[in-house]
Amino acid sequence: MGDTHKGTCFCGAVEIEVRGAPLEMGYCHCASCRSYSGAPVTSFTLWKMENVTVTKGADLIGRFNKTGMSDRQFCRRCGGHIMADHPEFNLTDVHAAVLPTLAFAPTVHLNYAETVQPMKDGLPKLTDFPTEAGGSGKLMPE
Repeated sequence: MGDTHKGTCFCGAVEIEVRGAPLEMGYCHCASCRSYSGAPVTSFTLWKMENVTVTKGADLIGRFNKTGMSDRQFCRRCGGHIMADHPEFNLTDVHAAVLPTLAFAPTVHLNYAETVQPMKDGLPKLTDFPTEAGGSGKLMPE
C-alpha cells in the first residue's frame, strides 16, 4: 500500500492519516476554491476516500457543501481547512499543506480559465476538469 502520512488542522485538534500514494496532485484556480481558501490558487492531493481516515477529533469537524460536488471539512475549533470529499468520484482532496511529510509533486492545473495567478511551470493547464471528471479536458497555453 505504500507510505502513510499524518496531518492535522491548524490547532492540532483534528488529526488525519492517508495511506498509499495520492492519485493526483496539482493546483486549482476555480473561483470557489479561491474564495473558500482566501488564496489566489489552492494546492490539492487526491486520494481514494477509503485511504483517508480521521484518527482524532472527528467530533470537531465542521462541513460546508455549497454545490453538492465538494463536501469541505474544517476544524470547528480553529477554522483550519483539512479536506474536501468528492463522493461522486469516491475521492478526497486533502489540502497539500495539511500533510507535511508528503513531497508535493504537482502534475496539473485545474480550472485554469478562471486563474487570477498565472503560473509558468510547464505543467498542463486544463480549462476546467479532465473528461473523466466531467470536464472538457481542453488544455490552455501557458
